[in-house]
Amino acid sequence: MPSSVQLIRSSSLSDAPYAYAATAPAGARLIFLAGSCPLDRDGATVAVGDYAGQAAACVETMTQALAAAGATIEDVISTRVLVASSERADLVTAWGVVRDAFGDHDVPSTLLGVTVLGYADQLVELEAVAAVVD
Repeated sequence: MPSSVQLIRSSSLSDAPYAYAATAPAGARLIFLAGSCPLDRDGATVAVGDYAGQAAACVETMTQALAAAGATIEDVISTRVLVASSERADLVTAWGVVRDAFGDHDVPSTLLGVTVLGYADQLVELEAVAAVVD
């Protein structure tokens, strides 16, 4: 089933690697996901010290949470990627993994460098909102 999310672009804005806005149709059910963290089933942080590895783990966690809510990555309407670093290269590394996971469904996104995240050794967290029509 195709996504009900409509990605919006503007020729008057710079060519970014994501849509600048997105909408969902009237009657869509919104799904607000908790921040997806790079944790295994036992709650231990995975890929310690590895921005790309943690970003991939966050995408997997997000995908599983979406499935539990009856949605897929194609139903995501926006994301926020939090990276515990002040180095732009670390942010770009995490962003690249998330961006690749979304492929052509390049939703509006915000990439943030933060000082610390909630779990020991956590470097990346991924927030998402999705919209589905049941």
